[in-house]
Amino acid sequence: MRRFLLCTDLDRTLIPNGPEPPWPAATTLFRKLAAREEICLAYVTGRHRALIEDAIAEFDLPSPDFAIADVGASIYQVGADDWQPWDQWEEHIAPDWQGMRCADLKNLLRGIAELQPQEGEKQAAFKLSYYVALDADSRTLIARMHERLQHEGIRANLIWSIDELAHIGLLDVLPQSAGKLHAIRFMMARQNFSLQNTLFAGDSGNDLDVLLSDIPAVLVANADGAIKKQVARTKPEALYVAAGGYLGMNGNYSAGILEGVAHFWPEADAWLREFEQ
Repeated sequence: MRRFLLCTDLDRTLIPNGPEPPWPAATTLFRKLAAREEICLAYVTGRHRALIEDAIAEFDLPSPDFAIADVGASIYQVGADDWQPWDQWEEHIAPDWQGMRCADLKNLLRGIAELQPQEGEKQAAFKLSYYVALDADSRTLIARMHERLQHEGIRANLIWSIDELAHIGLLDVLPQSAGKLHAIRFMMARQNFSLQNTLFAGDSGNDLDVLLSDIPAVLVANADGAIKKQVARTKPEALYVAAGGYLGMNGNYSAGILEGVAHFWPEADAWLREFEQ
């Protein structure tokens, strides 16, 4: 049996919590697809574990097999009533921070006026998150932060994205070897998934490392306009941009995910068309 690793972001990708309209039937089709034994479902999100569980309950999402949380700083294997952290992932990324944790890096970055720490529940052992005003010079800010961290021997991955609904910038500090892309590759290696059997779906700035990689990916039709322009300039070979029309759907949120699934996996296209009958 051919197995498939379906990785998807949550907010404004699988979860229809953006301004664009969802396609109601797409949610049911996605649940039917995720229920097939061939599908290994992984949620890949900036949310922490509790917020992922909240989303599953609030939006009636299928329970995943894995969850890559905290923008790729944490990985969980998910059972019926049990979330097991992958300790080997933490062992893999921890050396980048030289034995330090979130609170230690917060002290190192103290005094940078543009940085407003996010709420405590949005921080993790290997994820330090800030709010930044949209009119800030994010490139210069990130360069200053890198310089300060490198002076202390810290190898960091700084991820910039925008919360369009809240009109605020989001800046996450992770170990250099962490992030959504690294976490997906780590999972692929340990679960024996090839590029041909893996797909990622996303919509925003913190998805860019995967969207621009060699991992097959779909950008949902409701994605941020700036992200659409950036991928159009780059034109990554492994990226499919959902436009709507598949099974009469509009390509937003889960409809866009399904459009990408059908584009990359002919077997899944056949399943989805069968579900429609």
